[in-house]
Amino acid sequence: MFIDSVTITVESGKGGDGMVHMHREKYRPRGGPDGGDGGRGGSVILQVVPTLNTLNKFQHNEVFSAENGKNGGPSNRSGKSAPDLIIPVPPGTIVYDDETTQLLGDLIDPGQTLVVAKGGRGGRGNQHFASSRNQMPLTGERGEPGEAFVLRLELKLIADVGLVGMPNAGKSSFLAATTNAKPKIANYPFTTLEPNLGVAELDEDNSLVLADIPGLIEGAHEGIGLGYDFLRHVQRTRVLIHILDGLSEDPYEDFLTINQELELFDERLGRLPQIVVFNKIDLPDAAAKFAALQAKFAQEGRELLPISAVAHTNLKTALWKAHDALKNAPIEETEPELPVYRAEEDPKAFKVSKEDDLWVVRGKIIERAAAMTYFDQPGSVRRFQRLMTGLGVDKALRQAGIEEGDTVSIGGYELEWQE
Repeated sequence: MFIDSVTITVESGKGGDGMVHMHREKYRPRGGPDGGDGGRGGSVILQVVPTLNTLNKFQHNEVFSAENGKNGGPSNRSGKSAPDLIIPVPPGTIVYDDETTQLLGDLIDPGQTLVVAKGGRGGRGNQHFASSRNQMPLTGERGEPGEAFVLRLELKLIADVGLVGMPNAGKSSFLAATTNAKPKIANYPFTTLEPNLGVAELDEDNSLVLADIPGLIEGAHEGIGLGYDFLRHVQRTRVLIHILDGLSEDPYEDFLTINQELELFDERLGRLPQIVVFNKIDLPDAAAKFAALQAKFAQEGRELLPISAVAHTNLKTALWKAHDALKNAPIEETEPELPVYRAEEDPKAFKVSKEDDLWVVRGKIIERAAAMTYFDQPGSVRRFQRLMTGLGVDKALRQAGIEEGDTVSIGGYELEWQE
C-alpha cells in the first residue's frame, strides 16, 4: 500500500548528568573537584534517501526516540555523547509541526537533513563551579531534558513528467510500456489507487522519471474522487503528458475538465507544458474520432499525437517530445533549506497559577533549570534559588499570595516555600 501522509512522534535524548565528586588520592586529602560532564543526548534528524519513494515504513513505527547521553565520571571523565538518530525519508517529504501546523522543512535533495528534535546538552560536573571563594563546590548539573514533538510528514513525489488524464485513459499502460514500473492495469476506472513512478530510458544518455497520477474527475480539486490526495503529486513535475481516452464519448471535453481541475488546484499546473496524446489509436472506434479531434486541436495551435500504449505506437515519440519540453521548461525556485523553527517566545517568560493547594510555575528556562538541578545538594539548590530570584519568580509568587510552608511545583518537582 502506498502511504503519503503520516504522523510520527520524535523524542531527542536527555543529556547525561554532570558528576559531583572530589578527587581522592593518597597524601592529597583535599584534591579538589573532579566531577566530569555528562554527554550530549542524541538528536533526531530526518535525511533524504533517494531510493525511497513512499512513507510506508512509518505505518507501524510511529515513535522515534534517540538515546540519552552518558553521565560524567570522576577524574574529570566526560560521559559519552549519544549518537544521533537518523530517520531516512524519500525525496519530496514535507515536514510540519502537527500541533502548530508550522512548516519545518521541505526535503528534496539527496542527503539533505533536517534536525527535528535537538538532543539535550550534558550537565556540568562540579569542576566547573570551583572558585577562589568556594574551592570544594558541591554543585553540579543534571543533563538537559530532550525535546519531544509530534510531526506530520507529507510526500509529494518528485518526477520530471506527470501522466494525467481521466480514469481508464491508459496512463498505467503507458507507464508500464515505457518504464520498468509494474502498475496494476485493468479495463475499468480507478484501477490505479496510488501514484507510481518509473524511469523511461530514451537512449544511453537520456532518461525521464515518469509519475502515473491516478485518474482525475470533475471536482478533484475539492477532494472529489481520489482528487486532492493525488493532485499534490503533480506539483513537483515540470512537464505533463496528457493522455486522452480514444474510446471516451467526448475526449475534448475530458481534456478541458482535467485542465480546469489542475488549474483550480494550483495555477502553476495550468501553465506547465503539455504533450497531448490520443490513446488507443489501434482500435477502430478510436481511430474514427481522431482526424476530427486533431483538426480541432490544430485550430487552437495544439498538437495531438496518436498513440497506442498496448501496441507501443508512437510512445518513444511522445517521450522525446516530453524530453524536449523539459529542457525548455522553467525550473521553479525551490524553498531554501529551513532550519528547525518553533514559534518565537521569550524563554525567560513564566506563568504562576494556583491549582488546588499547589502553586504551579511554568516557563521554558525555569522548568529546564529545575530538571537540571540536584535538589539533594545544597550548592545546586542555592544556585536554583538565585535563578528564581533573577527571573522574578520569587516576586511573582509573593504577589500572588504564597505563604510559608506552601508547595510550589516547577517542572514536576515539588518544593516547600520558605521565606
